[in-house]
Amino acid sequence: MAIIALLHGPNLNLLGQREPHIYGSATLDDYVAATAAAAAAQGHTVEAFQTNHEGQLVDAIHAARGRVAAIIINPGAFTHYAWAIHDALAAFDGPVIEVHISNPNAREPWRHTSVVAPVATGSIMGLGMHGYELAVDAVARKLASA
Repeated sequence: MAIIALLHGPNLNLLGQREPHIYGSATLDDYVAATAAAAAAQGHTVEAFQTNHEGQLVDAIHAARGRVAAIIINPGAFTHYAWAIHDALAAFDGPVIEVHISNPNAREPWRHTSVVAPVATGSIMGLGMHGYELAVDAVARKLASA
């Protein structure tokens, strides 16, 4: 059994309230519960953390080193400019799956660049809650083949 860190960046605490036409009606708790259920089905556990502060997310990534097997991260707006998050993820030894509820490439041009993608094992975008379940499956497969 492995621990998977599930990390969320800014404004994701407002899921279910913020722009439901883009993000739907599911709350952050719903996303965490679905991810934890998918992980449990694979024999893994999830530790979830959300923050609106870049440094706290960097600290959470640092705290995951040597303690958790993988990271699933939705960095929110930090995706597009937070090089400190990029660098922290680059120092993590396990699989990193970047996940986005909506498809940033189908939205405003400033959302088209991810500074996280170059250090992620893979990226899943635009599939809502199903993307989180796919991220767990990707992590489980990577851990099983390691």
